[in-house]
Order: sequence, then structure tokens, then C-alpha cells
Amino acid sequence: MLRFFKYLIIILVLALVGILGYAATRPDTFAITRSVSIKAPAEKIFPLINDFTAWSRWSPWEKIDPNLVRKHSGPADGVGAVYEWTGNRDVGSGRMEIRESVPFSRIAIALDFKAPIEASNSAVFTLTPKGETTDVEWTMTGKQPYFGKIVGIFLDIDRMVGGDFDKGLVAMKAEAEKS
Repeated sequence: MLRFFKYLIIILVLALVGILGYAATRPDTFAITRSVSIKAPAEKIFPLINDFTAWSRWSPWEKIDPNLVRKHSGPADGVGAVYEWTGNRDVGSGRMEIRESVPFSRIAIALDFKAPIEASNSAVFTLTPKGETTDVEWTMTGKQPYFGKIVGIFLDIDRMVGGDFDKGLVAMKAEAEKS
């Protein structure tokens, strides 16, 4: 019986070393991208992103916590507009600030999460007109710390966060396509 536990411990240690070693080979950065084609001009879609007060109409996280506390500061929209939130454990807390706003084509946002995990990322929305539709691409990028690499072995973060992006883009499409 003692021999069995000895082998079990050796196997567990080797598995742990293997996981830690594999995690070390994973990329130091991540990117999550989703897109949608919206039957509306970029001029109608752009304000839904460029004005943080409009996010309540399409953001997937806005509906998760009915008691979400929001604080807006800076200009009403565009560069310098700030949105801070504090919510339940599913929403967490953080801050977004628009850093770049190119009318009807691109919005870049600095995204700082405070809870449940601290992280500083960037989000970019790109709007590309295509005839009667506009392609909207939503990308989030950031550094991937070692702990995140380990978690990423067991949880598909792209699928989890990307799923929320998909929900948000579907809601944005519905909002923009209203007559």
C-alpha cells in the first residue's frame, strides 16, 4: 500500500510539473475577437459605442447585475469619456476610458479590471462599411500572466469572454437595426 502512495505522489508531481512547464510555453499576450455584420450605417452604430451611457442598451454585462453601480465622468462621449462600474461577483468592478475615437470607424478603450481579478487590457471596436451593412469587430487584447496561462489550460477564456462579446454584438445589432 505504501508503494502505491509513493507511485501516486510521483505521478501527481510529474503531472504538476508537466502542467507548469506547458503553461510556461503559452503566449505572454492574448487576443479575443468577435464580429458581426449590421444592416445600418456606421454613423448609427458609432454612437452606441462612443457614448458609454448607450452601453446599457447592448452590453452583455449590464444585464447580469440589476444593482450595478455606474459612474460616468469626463466628456459625454469620445476621447476622455470614462465609465466606472461596481457590481456583483459576476460583473466585478473596473474602469474604461476612451483613448481613441475616429468618427464612424474606430474606438480604442483602456480597460482596467479591479475585481474579481486585476488586469489592464485594451478593447478596440472597428467599423467597416460594406454597402448597406457595417461590419463591427470587437477585439480585446492584454498581457497573459503566468497564472492566467495555467487557468487557460483548463478554461477556454476565448470561448467564455468571446461568448459575451457575441451576445453584446447581437444586442448592438438589434439596437442599431431598429427603425
